[in-house]
Amino acid sequence: MKKIVLAMLLVSAVTAVAQTAAPAQTPAPAAAPAAPTQKKEIKDPAEYNAYVGAVQQTDPAAKVSGLEAFLTQYPNSVMKEDALELLMGAYQQTSNQPKTLETAQKVLQANPCNIRALALLAYTKQAMAVAGQNAAQNYADAGQNGEKGLQCLTTATKPQGTSDADWDKLKSQTATIFNGAAGLAGYAAKDYAKAEKYLRAAVEKDPTNLLDVYDLALADLAAGPTENDVDGLFFIARASNLAQGQGKDQIAKFGKSKYVKYHGAEDGWTDILAQTATASVPPAGFTIKQYVPPTPAEQAATLVKTKKVEEMSFAEWQMVLSEGTPEDAEKVWSALKGKPLQMQAFVISVDSSSKLNLAGSQDDIDAKRADIDLTMSGPIPAARLPKEGADDFKFEGTPVSYVAKPFVMTMNEGALLGKAPAPKAPVHKKPAAH
Repeated sequence: MKKIVLAMLLVSAVTAVAQTAAPAQTPAPAAAPAAPTQKKEIKDPAEYNAYVGAVQQTDPAAKVSGLEAFLTQYPNSVMKEDALELLMGAYQQTSNQPKTLETAQKVLQANPCNIRALALLAYTKQAMAVAGQNAAQNYADAGQNGEKGLQCLTTATKPQGTSDADWDKLKSQTATIFNGAAGLAGYAAKDYAKAEKYLRAAVEKDPTNLLDVYDLALADLAAGPTENDVDGLFFIARASNLAQGQGKDQIAKFGKSKYVKYHGAEDGWTDILAQTATASVPPAGFTIKQYVPPTPAEQAATLVKTKKVEEMSFAEWQMVLSEGTPEDAEKVWSALKGKPLQMQAFVISVDSSSKLNLAGSQDDIDAKRADIDLTMSGPIPAARLPKEGADDFKFEGTPVSYVAKPFVMTMNEGALLGKAPAPKAPVHKKPAAH
């Protein structure tokens, strides 16, 4: 499924999270992000008034103008990072994405570990990638900002004036953003181990994020082995419960096909759908029985037990003779050897008018490989000699020997089946004029 189906969900989430993570619009300089042990303080009254006047603007466009003017007039202000962070939020409110991203980069120039700027870049770049805008580069950029943000969270200190509850909320929200961006970047790069690591962390923090849940399922299903397949089937069912409209049906259909391929049948799928409607992660002991297809030898044994040799196709004879146990192969061969068989085959090559190389099984027809070595009882008339590539050569032949691998059955006493083509009517030419 194309991720463009989920793009609008992501874009909406970008705006909501960015607004939640936006810096508090308080004019007091000391309220800006800083280490708890050191307050930021503007000593110049003119600079202070310019800063307060800018941040107190309620109209986003006016705030942009005020903050741009402040930064131009006081490029080395102690409040530079704070002003840039507020400017980033103001540009976002005006829906000016290029200037929002440009300002976020300026924030990181002032402080490479600014959590809000890293979160905004990670989420916005991710949204652009999901929407198909320069996807490879934007996924990579989102992932880099996500991983950087996670590193910075380990050393981040609570800004002066921020409550413990608000600080914990900001860290939780941005950690979800960072893990999601890093995980989606890993998936886009087909690094499924990385994708699973980060997306699982994102989903555990926000179990209702459809995009992260869906891509976690895809990463698990793509990565293998068995335990990842089981988790992937759980999360694809979870994603179908979170989705709405057409996307819900598409994800459910895709998930069911993966489930049937893994389990061998659709029984139990509706139970998983019901379970994932409320459970956000696989519960302890969650498992799905994997279907293990029978080996060729087991298939051959079943054929011998359930079907008469005379009713088997050439491909089934071939399976038993090449893959079956010696006992099963002997049962089939004793029923075939020395007995004339009437067949239709594909002509691989014609060595002579009495020697042909044929393919009787569909696999060998597709591979253009001979599995029948036929010697005719006499030369085939030129008018009836088949051409290489003919797919309807009808003949009778008597099996005399075979090689198991690669399989070739040798037949002799070959004879053509079907009537000879009717002779062409004589051509009566118009007498030449005298």
